Amino acid sequence: MSQSPAGELPDTSRLLRAEQRGLRLAIICRTLVVGAAFLWVGSSWVAFGFYPNPLVFGVLGAFTAVGIAHAAVIGTRFDRWWMKYAIYTVDILGICAVFAFLPLVQGETVPQILAFRAYGIYYLFPLIAMATLSLSPKLVLWAGGVAVAGWFAAFFIAISDLETTLSWSDLTPGATRADYEALFLSANFIGRGNRIEETGFLMIATLILALAVLRARRVFMAQVAAQAEREQIAATLGRYVPEAIARRLIDDPSALVPQERHAAILVMDIAGFTAYSAGRPPTEVIENLNDFLSGCAEEVSRHDGVVIQFTGDGLMASFGAPIDSDHPEQDAVAAGRDLLLCAKQAGFSIRIGLAAGPVAAGSIGSSDRQAFTVYGDTVNRAARLEAHAKVLGQSVLMDAGVSGKLAGETPQLLGQQQLRGLADPVPVFTLPLKVSD
Repeated sequence: MSQSPAGELPDTSRLLRAEQRGLRLAIICRTLVVGAAFLWVGSSWVAFGFYPNPLVFGVLGAFTAVGIAHAAVIGTRFDRWWMKYAIYTVDILGICAVFAFLPLVQGETVPQILAFRAYGIYYLFPLIAMATLSLSPKLVLWAGGVAVAGWFAAFFIAISDLETTLSWSDLTPGATRADYEALFLSANFIGRGNRIEETGFLMIATLILALAVLRARRVFMAQVAAQAEREQIAATLGRYVPEAIARRLIDDPSALVPQERHAAILVMDIAGFTAYSAGRPPTEVIENLNDFLSGCAEEVSRHDGVVIQFTGDGLMASFGAPIDSDHPEQDAVAAGRDLLLCAKQAGFSIRIGLAAGPVAAGSIGSSDRQAFTVYGDTVNRAARLEAHAKVLGQSVLMDAGVSGKLAGETPQLLGQQQLRGLADPVPVFTLPLKVSD
């Protein structure tokens, strides 16, 4: 996953790709709208006898060509950040220019202000709405700002050739219906207040749409961050976590947050590994060790355990952390049995220490490199039991926390034992583990 500078949202490249796809979709919608406008003007000509200025068809055709050209370069090396602003500026000002300069009817002298009264600002709303598809609040605000400025510019151009202008302020108190009709139907009526009102609503809609796009971007980046966290979990646990367990961790990322958990810890070491390595080629030793530890990791995973780390010629596994378990002690003992079988088949002799109790579990490390670990007295006790198994000549030693949870089993108490590194003696148990081929 790409890294982002401090303070910025992660992986902006994904957002850029989403913006490009959205912008392309906006251009497609724009082309469809222009096509619909072309059909509407043409059908009005045929069906209703309304003869528009032929230049309208040229303008619509030019808009279509510009849109197709822009869609072709989006995401390519020819794409530039300013192009989307330019095409929306051209579209919006082009529509405004139609209202300002293009006569309503060919061959007739009709005041251009009637274009504002016959049609309206709603022709600009689809362009601003389509800008939201780009996921760029700046583009939405730009489109709205250009629309307001362009609409007022077109309005003032349209009224510039009028010798006198009328507006609602020209009505006197107590005006009659005839006065209203005379004012509104006059060719000199410009409705300045209407223009202010409609551009105000356009700007309000623009601000709302920009805010909606901004929220959509934040939701998108939150999803990207969540995906990055899931990828970090997978990278932290590595290939020693079974797929089912990894999926559970991905669904619940809080499992990796440092916390105290109840768990059973298994520490395993190969007995006599130094003697085994002597006289054998290093490549053979490493290959055999890798094969054995790989099989051990699979057995641990099969019992819902997690290999926390490999310790040279052994490993440490956790049951109950970070994955919850109703019976971590029984899982650990079952895994121990299977590890003894793996060792027998590989020609190794192993010692296992098992301890249960509270552990501190979670991810530790720097922002660039982290690892999941467990630590605490329970972990230390499991390691001491594994080492003490050599003193007692046993394959498996466990503490009271493990032995007390083995339903149907009869652990053998070996008495109070002084484990290296611990201040007080602790009760130690062993369990005859039958290992068959």
